[in-house]
Amino acid sequence: MKNILRLLLLVIFLMIGVSIKAQEIKVNEVVYEVKKDLIFKDGADVTNTLTPEEKTKIRSAFEKRKLQMGETERVEKQLEKAEKEQKKAEKKQKQAEKALKKKQKAQSNFEKATKKHEVATKKYEKLKKKGKLSPQDEQKWLEKIEKLNTNLAKTKRRL
Repeated sequence: MKNILRLLLLVIFLMIGVSIKAQEIKVNEVVYEVKKDLIFKDGADVTNTLTPEEKTKIRSAFEKRKLQMGETERVEKQLEKAEKEQKKAEKKQKQAEKALKKKQKAQSNFEKATKKHEVATKKYEKLKKKGKLSPQDEQKWLEKIEKLNTNLAKTKRRL
């Protein structure tokens, strides 16, 4: 899509470059140059020697050329605007994807923390039931469970 827009812009710029001599008008296979109200042919002023019909024809061709140039510029501006809007939409899309990824990661971390907490609690309860915990081991397990509980609370807040 970007390449197509760039190619189109290049074509428009080339058209503008070719038509930069908008003052030169070709009528009946003769090239005239229009400057303000004067009409030149091969650098010589021929405004007074032309008939009113020829003057009108040349000026209308000149006006038509000016309108085409204006249209070309308008299309160029629209293309630039569309390209900017596309970039803006792509940026918004990336931000949305990034936010979604961050949310999924937070959810994953929360689930992992929950599972670790549950496993540690069950193991502690199992060892305590069997009476295999010394007072030091029991203290270590309680500290571990407390640490996992704190971690669980942190991950929950990040959701």
